[in-house]
Amino acid sequence: MKIFPAIDIYEGSAVRLFKGDYNKKTVYGNPLIVAADFVACGATAIHVVDLEGALLGDTPNFDLIVEIKKQSGLFIEVGGGVRDEKTIAKYLNAGIDRVILGTAAVNDKELFKNAVKAYGNKIAVGIDVKDGFVAIKGWTEKSERTLSDFCAEVVAAGVKTVICTDISKDGAMVGTNAKMYKELSAKFPINFIASGGVSSSDDIKALRDLGLYGSIIGKAYYTGAIDLKKAIEIAK
Repeated sequence: MKIFPAIDIYEGSAVRLFKGDYNKKTVYGNPLIVAADFVACGATAIHVVDLEGALLGDTPNFDLIVEIKKQSGLFIEVGGGVRDEKTIAKYLNAGIDRVILGTAAVNDKELFKNAVKAYGNKIAVGIDVKDGFVAIKGWTEKSERTLSDFCAEVVAAGVKTVICTDISKDGAMVGTNAKMYKELSAKFPINFIASGGVSSSDDIKALRDLGLYGSIIGKAYYTGAIDLKKAIEIAK
């Protein structure tokens, strides 16, 4: 299993939200310094989210994200505010390895299908789950699509990688939703990346034993609850 330590960016700083609430965020400093520590811990990839972009549908932290790629040299996947083909091309042409479609994958089927057709494995889908339904627009709205139905759509479109987040677990440090990932893995032939609530070595072991493709570590890294170097070794 691959570990994706996370950098969520808001106004140029690395931050963490509590259960997706923009009014409950903690600031952790310079994303470039954080990324350098990821490298030192042995990470091979970073999960980056432009939180402002997710709200506004734009790329206010684009230059900073590209700089993270340049300085770290790691595999970088980016989500947040990617809602048109121009933005996808902008990131990929700048050297970003994979672009994550969230709101756009739900609301714009034509863009979604065309992006997967044009860019293949460089497109991933972020499925954020709230009460069994897919949330959009920086988790501020709940769509009418169920998690299962949307996963079926994603498979049909040819997507290979899905980042699935249980919003109720995110930033809460209460453990991950292993049951949900087990059910999804059994039902859909996708590389799932678990996100939300990973807060201990036991969580890493549980997800690894499910045979998941990857796991995101967010708040647990920033608070010191998880030793990233150790987590990477456990995941292997």
